[in-house]
Amino acid sequence: MAELNTVARAPALTPAPSDQTFCQRIARLAVVSLHAELALYPKPGLVSLVDNGSHDDMTATTFLRSLFALRRYFAAIARAGMADAPFHVLKRLGIEAEARMLRATGGINTHRGAIFCLGLLCAAIGRCRADRIALTPAAIRAALLRHWGADLGAHSGDSATPSHGTTARLRYAASGAREEGARGFPSVFDVGMPALQRALAAGRGARRARVDALFALMAHVSDTNVYHRGGPAGALTVRRMARAFVARGGTAAPDWETRAVACHRAFVAARLSPGGAADLLGAVCLVHAVCAED
Repeated sequence: MAELNTVARAPALTPAPSDQTFCQRIARLAVVSLHAELALYPKPGLVSLVDNGSHDDMTATTFLRSLFALRRYFAAIARAGMADAPFHVLKRLGIEAEARMLRATGGINTHRGAIFCLGLLCAAIGRCRADRIALTPAAIRAALLRHWGADLGAHSGDSATPSHGTTARLRYAASGAREEGARGFPSVFDVGMPALQRALAAGRGARRARVDALFALMAHVSDTNVYHRGGPAGALTVRRMARAFVARGGTAAPDWETRAVACHRAFVAARLSPGGAADLLGAVCLVHAVCAED
């Protein structure tokens, strides 16, 4: 009887080849999504393949090194989600991935928020696969909250780990990645995704759709990265300029690119960098790509 039970449990311990292939595909889409965010331009204040934005400590090459270091993490956390791993396992995988990122970049934080955000989404996508649930934005969000929502809520109140985001959150009551995660990433599913889908439905193409999604996120998100660099005044500047861009029709306006570049230059002059919105854009790109392929 013991031998029969061992045989019966074996598939849960070792993912089937098809599941391994699935996790590798999700990891590839996560890396591709973060590269799409990096390659996007104009992207106010942020590092791109065109320039370094408001940063003098990182370049596009820094981001590419980070992406290379993270590729296995996304597959591992998708497998963990498929196995319904508890939150402390997901957290450990994220901490290990962050350490690899910092080694690859010489100590520069390029993707800490993305490790958290896209990692959790990969876990939720893996859980949907295990439960044989069709991949839709609503299903991915529901899986995240159903399996790890309570732990994410507790995690959002944990300020023990020092970071620029933690400092800004405590000083200015700004929301960050942890708060987003605890609520099932509303900025991804309720703000960024609709903006992306509207632009795509209007035939404006992937680049313009991503710009629209980024500006929608900047207009909405209380970004701890911005508060760290520019305080409340900087945060107000980001939201005001992003909302003006959106109000003018976003990339549907004939002069959208000129206005987006002007916004970029203004952010660079003020040393503002909405990195939180950039991480969320990467998450939007991931959810869209995964659901489009399913």
